[in-house]
Amino acid sequence: MSLLTTTVGRRLMDGTARIFLAEMLFPLTALITTGYLTRQLGPQGYGLLALTLTTIIWIESAISSFFTKATIKFVGETDNWKPVGAMVIRLSLKMGVAAMVLVWMVAGPLSALLKEPDLAFYLRLCALDIPLLCVGQSYRNVLIGMGNYRAGAVARAGRWLFRMGLVVGLVQAGFSITGALLGVIGSSLAELLLSRWYLGEGMFVKPAPVSFPMQRYGALLFLSSICLIVFNGMDLFLLKILGGTATQAGIYSAAQSLSLLPGLFSWTFSSLLLATLSRQLADRQLDQARELARDGMRVTMFLIPVAAIIAGAAPEIVQIVFGAAFLPAGPLLALLIVGAVSNVMLMVSITIMTAAGLPARTVMFTAPLVLLGLVGHLVLIPRLGQQGAALVTVAVSSLGALAAGAGVYALWTVWPPVGTVIRSLAVGLVVGTVSLWWPTPGVLVFAKLVLLGIISVVGYWWIGEFRHREIAAVRSFLGRKAQPAQVG
Repeated sequence: MSLLTTTVGRRLMDGTARIFLAEMLFPLTALITTGYLTRQLGPQGYGLLALTLTTIIWIESAISSFFTKATIKFVGETDNWKPVGAMVIRLSLKMGVAAMVLVWMVAGPLSALLKEPDLAFYLRLCALDIPLLCVGQSYRNVLIGMGNYRAGAVARAGRWLFRMGLVVGLVQAGFSITGALLGVIGSSLAELLLSRWYLGEGMFVKPAPVSFPMQRYGALLFLSSICLIVFNGMDLFLLKILGGTATQAGIYSAAQSLSLLPGLFSWTFSSLLLATLSRQLADRQLDQARELARDGMRVTMFLIPVAAIIAGAAPEIVQIVFGAAFLPAGPLLALLIVGAVSNVMLMVSITIMTAAGLPARTVMFTAPLVLLGLVGHLVLIPRLGQQGAALVTVAVSSLGALAAGAGVYALWTVWPPVGTVIRSLAVGLVVGTVSLWWPTPGVLVFAKLVLLGIISVVGYWWIGEFRHREIAAVRSFLGRKAQPAQVG
């Protein structure tokens, strides 16, 4: 069995491709937006913007995490999705408004703690984004749970395109950090309106009572996601609290922004994997679900060469995107991209546990990350600064991925194929070394990244990673695509 040789697998990969391509607009538009903002605002101004957005994103992610996976799971398990969707959307609006008011109240004390007086105003302004994003995400989660991946992709693509246009336009008009934040708010409104247009009206009508364990699943997945959010964001905040400057925070945040690609794939793939596994388990197709989970873990191994290529070219990428002032972000990116790939394996593993009806285990594998990360940062940041923060993030992420993978093995006797792991490490070593020792000036670095990506795929084929049925499926797909162009 393979993701490319079964109907379920092809639907999963097709949906993943659609939504991932939409999500890919984020790093592409973010490169333009971030490159523009770093030059317009400078390291200090960009650092202040990063602190504001990181704080709000933490809160938004926490609220969304209460609903996202639970919504996708329960919508995916039933044909009568409207009561579930209506309840989730109404509740997400209430929680979003409550969180917005809370940010308004704590913005002043937090600004004083971080010793940035202007931060309070920016936090209160950006808090307007919270209810808009939460409701828009809930609409989109219902679409994904229903299997309407095209609509979910369009809504997400609209968000990133509107975000780039609004942020650049408003900052160029002279609104500086305030303009950037207004652009973010406008993009959340655009995603909400697009998702609502696809899903239709009636979601704010009080639904009939529905019986499903949303509170239990939501609470446990909320705790799990909170742990991940705190762990993945604590390095930036502890760097600042433990004596770092706004400039150092801006440089570290720049490196973080370039390590987002695996995370985008992680969110996309794990969400669709959860919807698919939930349907299979609801239909009592346990063997098929186990095979799908194994192939899902196999797919994550293909990100190892991607991380190696980016790590090798990190200084060149940073210079072309952010400018010479951000060159210290290069070594940080080389480390953080490795941690980002580890996080993908962690996310896929806890997604499998969620689909299996064991949300409590997701907390078991994420809560220790916070404690380990906190201790590590307190020890290494005062000694090594930004480098110490990145080292701790990578080490703890890798431990978490190994532990969660072992948890899936204990649950379903499922593990990434050993051959795939070995071949991925071999291909990653080759392309990573070439990326490191092949200097490329200016924008040619992007050509190098694409070429090494192609070489990675060819390398996998050459050493026998791709199965015959997978190759045949790809050839069949390409043949069908080419067929309309043929003249009878």
